Amino acid sequence: MTAARADVDLAGRTGGTCRPARQQPIQEGGLATVTSAAHVPVMADQVAALLAPALEPDGAVLVDATLGRAGHAQVLLDAHPGLALIGLDMDVSAIEESRRLLTGHAARITLVHARYDEMAEVLAGQDRSRVQGILFDLGVSSPQLDDPHRGFAYSYDAPLDMRMDTTRPLTAAQVVNTYSAERLAAVLREFGEERFAMRIANALVRERSRAPLTSTARLTDIIRASIPAPARRTGGNPAKRTFQALRIEVNGELEALSQALPVAMEALTPGGRIVVLAYHSLEDRMVKRAFAERTTDTTPRGLPQSLPSHRPRFRQLTRGALRASAEEVAANPRAASVRLRAAERISRAAA
Repeated sequence: MTAARADVDLAGRTGGTCRPARQQPIQEGGLATVTSAAHVPVMADQVAALLAPALEPDGAVLVDATLGRAGHAQVLLDAHPGLALIGLDMDVSAIEESRRLLTGHAARITLVHARYDEMAEVLAGQDRSRVQGILFDLGVSSPQLDDPHRGFAYSYDAPLDMRMDTTRPLTAAQVVNTYSAERLAAVLREFGEERFAMRIANALVRERSRAPLTSTARLTDIIRASIPAPARRTGGNPAKRTFQALRIEVNGELEALSQALPVAMEALTPGGRIVVLAYHSLEDRMVKRAFAERTTDTTPRGLPQSLPSHRPRFRQLTRGALRASAEEVAANPRAASVRLRAAERISRAAA
């Protein structure tokens, strides 16, 4: 993806090598600062290396489930002249821009306006049941964050929108102005892991009774005033978890991912590979669980040998999650929170 995906407080570019994830919390939330190098894919070298064995044969097909501005797609198409790409994105503008950026590969690309939980329908529409590679670069993209009209970032005032797909009806303004305090608090706790969720929810309900909440600036001010002063002094911008939670709610991100991962993994041929870049702990835990379930032998204990129907159908290609190198993070602070996991299909389901 051309746009660096992220849920941290800064922006930037990519490069460098990878290393195992340290045992530390993933940095969460919306983005604040914008830099000039916002359209370079995160961990592009590592993504390319992990997918390369599956994409080498002529006629291999890659599904880029989160196309963005085609940063990863461009790298992979350049590296594999026989590769065909099916690119999905919720954002119509991303599809249009990627089509322009990939003009040189026009004969090998199919771009579809769709969310990744619609992958099965997209593949069926292309008369394909199996593919060799799948890439997810999760989260919100840099162009979306940097567009002052989209409302994803709290660094500038913007309408409370937060839709990745502007053709869908639900906006952040509708969430904060119509949900009950209890429902708002549940969203903030579940999707933002916000410990002051109820305080913030009550404040939002109170303030909207005076005037509808329509701007990111007012939302940020309400959140900041709702959090105790000692808590505001640590952990970055106090609005970041609420912005993350609202964005996930508006776009149905976790529900879509929970549906998309099994479909994606089932679509891989033996030898096919999947790479997922996650930027906050909720996504990463979901990916980790999906991979673990499919790389573990589930033969009941006590049996003399492994049962074919219970043997792993995938193997993990990374030891835990990989992180961007210190050099990449220094050049691109948006890469600081990325966690990369990859797996390879080793067999089909037993009959």
